Amino acid sequence: MNPDPNPNPNSNPNPNSDPTRNLSPEERDRLHTEEERVEISQRSLILSRIIRIISYLVSALLVLLFLRFLLRLSGANPENMFADFVYNLSEPFFAPFDNLFMNPTDLVGTNVFDVNVLVAMGAYALLGWLVIRLIYSFFAPQ
Repeated sequence: MNPDPNPNPNSNPNPNSDPTRNLSPEERDRLHTEEERVEISQRSLILSRIIRIISYLVSALLVLLFLRFLLRLSGANPENMFADFVYNLSEPFFAPFDNLFMNPTDLVGTNVFDVNVLVAMGAYALLGWLVIRLIYSFFAPQ
């Protein structure tokens, strides 16, 4: 039987004492440097995840707008369930660009090369890139 109440001889019985008090100054400097590296690494990981999420969201929006462009270009029936779904889902993002250039809107079921959708795709891609660069410039480790 071990009568010692503290089974781990390396544990510190006083929790308020400094755990680095027995370290040499060189070891303290190394420990501090490693702690800084870990903190920078954690911030970089969080930053890369945020940038990846923004990239995925912008990519999904571009795919949705490209589907809208292809449906208009191929003359898809707007009363079709899939076409109606794509049009309704992309409408809030397309609305600011709807009348930028004049397209024949009364031609249902005909092939329309909708330049407005292409402009919207370019604008959202540029906006996504700018947001990513802005986040990176503010929060990237120096």
